[in-house]
Amino acid sequence: MGNVPSAVKHCLSYQQLLREHLWIGDSVAGALDPAQETSQLSGLPEFVKIVEVGPRDGLQNEKVIVPTDIKIEFINRLSQTGLSVIEVTSFVSSRWVPQVSKRLYSMGCYEISLGDTIGVGTPGSMKRMLESVMKEIPLGALAVHCHDTYGQALANILTALQMGINVVDSAVSGLGGCPYAKGASGNVATEDLIYMLNGLGLNTGVNLYKVMEAGDFICKAVNKTTNSKVAQASFHA
Repeated sequence: MGNVPSAVKHCLSYQQLLREHLWIGDSVAGALDPAQETSQLSGLPEFVKIVEVGPRDGLQNEKVIVPTDIKIEFINRLSQTGLSVIEVTSFVSSRWVPQVSKRLYSMGCYEISLGDTIGVGTPGSMKRMLESVMKEIPLGALAVHCHDTYGQALANILTALQMGINVVDSAVSGLGGCPYAKGASGNVATEDLIYMLNGLGLNTGVNLYKVMEAGDFICKAVNKTTNSKVAQASFHA
């Protein structure tokens, strides 16, 4: 690279790493050598299904009314990222989670997403809540929905993954909020979630770069800055 300063070389290497390794939608685990695969944290699922909740849960708290054609374009862009599910979930008081989950499951609900929409959970409370719910509901019928008000969303999701959960809700650019909790921030950013999962060698089938492009599109439409740390670092690198 000739006389390029070392700091610039570092930035270029970082950007190349992102392009060649972390923005790919294919199974990252398949690209790792056996030594790297064995270093992966134990107890994690081989595949994680990401449920994108940005179009509704993410936009419903925005003050700016998003035109229908923009919403359609947003959803179309998300559908081209490899995301297999684009929808929304809800939250009830933690005191009623096991009972409500059991009732929903007995009514025939095939998947119950457990939500911390005010974002106050921690890995410890996530573990205790899941242990309680798993006494009533099969693990395969559960998903998690975490907001990042206190910066705990990714840590809580990792805890859930280690307990066997393999379905996670998220919103591109960290869109969303909670109308019932003043100051509550948005959902965990889909970009940040994918970055973490890729780093763990877990397959999502989602292209991170395309997700960031969709996030950039909708943020410009609602005139706001992305809450995704990955998008902030990548677009301003």
